[in-house]
Amino acid sequence: MNDWNPDLYLQFSSERTRPSMDLIGRIHDTDPQSIIDIGCGPGNSTHALMNRWPKAKITGLDSSRAMITKAAQGDPSQEWVVADALTYAPPVRYDLVFSNAVIQWIPDHEALISRFHEILSDTGTLAVQLPLFWDMPLGKMIDHTAEDKRWKSKTEGVSDLFTIHDYSYYYDRLTPLFQSVDMWETHYMHILESHGAIVEMMRSTGLKPYLDQLDSDSEKREFEEEVLTHLKKDYPIQANGNVLLPFKRLFFIGYKVCQ
Repeated sequence: MNDWNPDLYLQFSSERTRPSMDLIGRIHDTDPQSIIDIGCGPGNSTHALMNRWPKAKITGLDSSRAMITKAAQGDPSQEWVVADALTYAPPVRYDLVFSNAVIQWIPDHEALISRFHEILSDTGTLAVQLPLFWDMPLGKMIDHTAEDKRWKSKTEGVSDLFTIHDYSYYYDRLTPLFQSVDMWETHYMHILESHGAIVEMMRSTGLKPYLDQLDSDSEKREFEEEVLTHLKKDYPIQANGNVLLPFKRLFFIGYKVCQ
């Protein structure tokens, strides 16, 4: 994919940051001295970690140089690293490995979870959130649009860029590595002003890999218009004119020491 657009991503900062705050709030009985925020993006989740543990040394890591540049502009005193999460070899082990809405872009989650476990301290904690994109009408209709004969030659295989499993898969990978595991799912009810706002919100995330395969701005607009048409069937307009977008997310926490 092309590099990420941090300004577009932050247009929906509240919706994107709330899950990281909820994940942080669920981590208990720990006072990490060292934290790494895997896939920190423009730094919104990293700042939530700073607010919870202001004395900890926190590293923000992302494979996107544009995202790290934006994060560093917001807090130049913080440590920001451009690297691949699966291959990054940190100089220390961390008390908390944190990842909010990122691992769906990384293949081989069995190897990834093992890698996260390796870079944790002996009493460390792993905390992850990922969107269940294919469980929602939104994800299904974007991929359905991509399967249309007009787009298929360009968008074929894009869905393979997403790696998302169900809670059972992650439980079976976590339990051999962690003494204690906590898991839950949440639907966030995003209140948006229009169907167009849903497209705008997805343009920097779930829609992005599809749009990246299209050649021109006009093609991108036409693809979005087709998605918009499908959205109107599954997400009705409310009495006051707003549109509700239930957004499903999976959370899991692994503790190396029983909590």
